Amino acid sequence: MDGLFTRTNELLKPMSGLTGPIHRAPSRLFARRGHRRHAALAPVPAQRPATDRLFFAVLPDAETAGQIADRTARWRTDHGLKGKPLKPEHFHIKLCNAADLPEAPRQDLIDALTERASTLSMPAFRVEFDRVMSFNNGAFVLSGDESTIGLEVLQQRLSDALDPSPRPARRFTPHLTLLRDQRRIAEQPVERIGWTAREVVLVHSLLGQTTHRHVARVPLLQT
Repeated sequence: MDGLFTRTNELLKPMSGLTGPIHRAPSRLFARRGHRRHAALAPVPAQRPATDRLFFAVLPDAETAGQIADRTARWRTDHGLKGKPLKPEHFHIKLCNAADLPEAPRQDLIDALTERASTLSMPAFRVEFDRVMSFNNGAFVLSGDESTIGLEVLQQRLSDALDPSPRPARRFTPHLTLLRDQRRIAEQPVERIGWTAREVVLVHSLLGQTTHRHVARVPLLQT
């Protein structure tokens, strides 16, 4: 575990890098730094099969989660889906994985990740979704377009807080998974639903067990 934590903690060490926008073609050095950054933000490989995961997410408040659950039941019936809906307390928008581990995460890793995430500068903002669709992996999700820009900005700033070395924008599709089903549903508009995101949560997930523990919270700036 010590070796695993050392590898994970590498992204938590102070780093120097470019602070302004880059407008020229990337150099080989820049490309190598981008590759290292991609590796740093990916889940840390476990020496034994991973059983535990840490990831950062935005969660709906309890009232909104209940509303999403009610609508999910209706959409499930309307589209003839058979998959079991997620519990309201498991609804989340994943921003990025922090670590995959062969055992429960140590508190010093949780503290280090939380400390680095707390340096992000982002005001509270409105989260809204206005469509449902199925992904290729069978996930039936809430999604959006212009209504999810705040989540895209947050994900970019959080990634920069975790690892400030330069890298092109990461691919990120904000969504909230409702259930999984073999049937695929084409993208379609639904009544808008949303809430105000006021914090980022570090979640400890037991892989394959649908068990989530909220181990740290990083508040966003209040306006």
